[in-house]
Amino acid sequence: MTSPPPRLILGSTSRYRRELLTRLRLPFEVEAPGVDETPRPGEAPAALAQRLALEKARAVAARHPQDVVIGSDQVADLAGEPLGKPGDHAHAVAQLQRMSGQRVVFQTALAVVRRDTGFEAVDLAAVSVTFRTLSDAEIETYLRLDEPYDCAGSARSESLGVALLSAIDSDDPTALVGLPLIRTCALLRAAGLDPLDAAGRCAR
Repeated sequence: MTSPPPRLILGSTSRYRRELLTRLRLPFEVEAPGVDETPRPGEAPAALAQRLALEKARAVAARHPQDVVIGSDQVADLAGEPLGKPGDHAHAVAQLQRMSGQRVVFQTALAVVRRDTGFEAVDLAAVSVTFRTLSDAEIETYLRLDEPYDCAGSARSESLGVALLSAIDSDDPTALVGLPLIRTCALLRAAGLDPLDAAGRCAR
């Protein structure tokens, strides 16, 4: 008797990651990982993003050991300093003022865990973004219209945030939005769940 394919679970409450994962046309469930996202003292942005992505995936996989779990995290890297989600208007203004005219690297980490097979992998997609020199009026207008308070670095590139930028350099174009789908497909295949395999679409 053939065992059913594993379920796919996204260990994230981010609506952006959920929307991106639907592009792969695989059935999946969403579960909050419940992980403390506080940076450790001196922790580099890339290391922080990778640690949190893996901790999120592991936390959900511990509850679903026979399934494939995706964890992800994004940290904006401004000259080695991690910038997370602003949470409110004042913090968003401060972030955008600091990033004005600067090159910022958005470190988007991805982890895939499948405990029953012992599979565990982490990858990192770094996206280099150059911000235009922004006036205070432009920052206020942008924040009023886009309200990106749940986005690392206070900018929603897939929306009006693109008007803040002069350049984006990436080899995985969805990474800046929050989930690098090229890398996601590669890790899912390695975990035994191929997005182009018809059987993978019949998960229980």
